[in-house]
Amino acid sequence: MKLTEDEIRKITFEAISELGDQITPEAVKELVRKRVEAMGGDYKFQKGEVSSGRVILTSFGLNHPGIVAGVTKALGDANCDIQDLSQKLLGDFFTMIMVIDITSSQKDLKEIQEEMNKVAESLRVKIYLQHEDVFRFMHRI
Repeated sequence: MKLTEDEIRKITFEAISELGDQITPEAVKELVRKRVEAMGGDYKFQKGEVSSGRVILTSFGLNHPGIVAGVTKALGDANCDIQDLSQKLLGDFFTMIMVIDITSSQKDLKEIQEEMNKVAESLRVKIYLQHEDVFRFMHRI
């Protein structure tokens, strides 16, 4: 049985929800794989779709000095590797997207998200972190 992209996406979100505090990229991938196999599906992860340990950070808010410094300092303190960064000022609005490798960090994704929530609050901006695997599945066409 061939599963549609929407079915795989639904299974992925269910797995993420079910794993709760025990969420890791490997655990999500394994749970999704088991569910697909149990349904008789033949979905195979394509090259570039397997877990990479990378996360996508998006940030936005009113521009003021120190936003990039605050975010990058917190990531550096967590031993995260910023692999790509794009920022843009749209009038008074600041936007930034980062690709971050968290494999060398002593913190897991949830701990980094909690730290970024503190940074966001202190900088008065919004910061969202999403694992690259989830991002890929959500944005596949």
